[in-house]
Amino acid sequence: MIISRKTTKWKRKYTLCSKDSKTSKTVLSAAVSEISPSSLSRAKTLLSPEATKFLTNSSYSQFRLMASGNSNKCKVATEAHDKEDALLSDVFNLTMKMAVSASRNRDNPVVRFKTPEVLERELNFGLSTDGVDNSELLHICEKVFENSVLVGHPRFFNQQFAGLDSYGLAANIVLDALNVNGHTFEVAPVLTMTELAVLKHMQKFVGYEDGEGVFCPGGTYSNMLAFNVARIKRFPESKAKGLYGLPKIVTFCSQQAHYSAQKNAALLGYGEDSCVAVKCDSHGKMIPEELERKIVETKNAGNVPLLVTATAGTTVLGAFDPFNKIADVCQKHGVWMHVDGAWGGSALVSKKHRHLCAGVERSDSFAWNPHKLLCAPVTCSALFVKQKGLLNKSHSLHVPYLFQVGKPYDESYDIGRKLVQCGRRSDGFKLWFMWKAKGDSGFEKVIDRAMDNAQHLIQALKKRPNFRVLDDEPEFSNVTFWYIPPSLRGRDENEEFYKDLAKIVPIIKHRMQKKGTVLVGFSPVADRPTFFRMTCVNEKVSYEDMDFVLDEIERCGADL
Repeated sequence: MIISRKTTKWKRKYTLCSKDSKTSKTVLSAAVSEISPSSLSRAKTLLSPEATKFLTNSSYSQFRLMASGNSNKCKVATEAHDKEDALLSDVFNLTMKMAVSASRNRDNPVVRFKTPEVLERELNFGLSTDGVDNSELLHICEKVFENSVLVGHPRFFNQQFAGLDSYGLAANIVLDALNVNGHTFEVAPVLTMTELAVLKHMQKFVGYEDGEGVFCPGGTYSNMLAFNVARIKRFPESKAKGLYGLPKIVTFCSQQAHYSAQKNAALLGYGEDSCVAVKCDSHGKMIPEELERKIVETKNAGNVPLLVTATAGTTVLGAFDPFNKIADVCQKHGVWMHVDGAWGGSALVSKKHRHLCAGVERSDSFAWNPHKLLCAPVTCSALFVKQKGLLNKSHSLHVPYLFQVGKPYDESYDIGRKLVQCGRRSDGFKLWFMWKAKGDSGFEKVIDRAMDNAQHLIQALKKRPNFRVLDDEPEFSNVTFWYIPPSLRGRDENEEFYKDLAKIVPIIKHRMQKKGTVLVGFSPVADRPTFFRMTCVNEKVSYEDMDFVLDEIERCGADL
């Protein structure tokens, strides 16, 4: 049966028929190779119910192929799409089951620990000429989930990232589906707008009235850009001519600052040795008087003190440097003040705890990692610079094939002009989406909950006679302590005693890791031997979870 209809607008005849009642319908003649999706929608209203049903069950691309007589190609394309869609659906369901739901169940292990040798035997990591089918791919995904660490588990305390935020995950899915480069407004219009919006909002917390910001792939990268901007600001000619002819550049950080301070000094050509470590007090804070002494020594040697990295929340102890005093020193000597707030910058969101960052508004640049304490999906890191325009001045180049003039929009929306990298993910969208869902108050609760959990853990440790706390009044959500096993009880708690305690820490950690019950970090710092370091991040963590950790440490160390 042939169905046809003329329209005065299209001046076309659409003819559809069925080979027989048992087969899918095929377009015999149609002249629809230029039909648009909107016209296709209208066509459904002009055709018979039988033909409309066919169009409803067919994609636009399928209809185009069939209209041109390529029914075999259409069948192949349909089968390929069906196969891909089935895999996507199965992987999504597997994700919900083995990552999202699994992280919420405390009976599940945090990790099913296996050595690389065991994983080599269980998974086929090799690649070949021919691909594998969906069933094998789904099996691989199952194995990946099964053998990965559940950082969303409420008993994961190993690093300064944890939790599994549903809003962040949803935003990540959108980003992965779009798979767009976030360097220009032209290709990422909405994503660019969301990134700039959340940066502007965050900047208010930092205290930069007329600054600028940009998202970076990690805190180390953010710190690197700050190092580079500081040099271009001080020596504008060095952007074109490099370090040749410049005096020796010296940077400064505390003894307990993140290692990226040294790494970036080496990477940018200042030299690892040019990054001078400044003494800290017993709480891990930089001593301003020691900083000034080092700066004066540098000047007297005929070198240039370029930049000081102050830290908001050190990696191990969670210490906050005295920012106002450091700012006084930097202002006196004309030195760029950068604050590495990758870990502790999120305290700014809490009215109760933002005093920890008092004085950061006097800095010249500020790094902040929302993928840490705000629980945004990794990576989500931002750099803020107080003086607007410096990022562009330091990193932009004339690139006529990408950053053209005469675009039909304000060219300042092309974020890539401010960065060293070209290809980039629109990580700002994740945080913007989360902030839309939670608001300031929602993120404030995350910070306050983490700090509350840390205080509970400190008090629980003090009540247990076989534990010793490194700092019983920590500033942030880092909690550090030792466990005294039976073999060391009753001894004088002198230097040798704590050295022996340090040997116990990794043994207990590895036992818990192999059991899969808990993941906790450990570290030495300054003259203090290795201790447990727990970072409270995940807002899903309860007091009971922390009590469980201490119980588990005692169980795993009972025979030591």
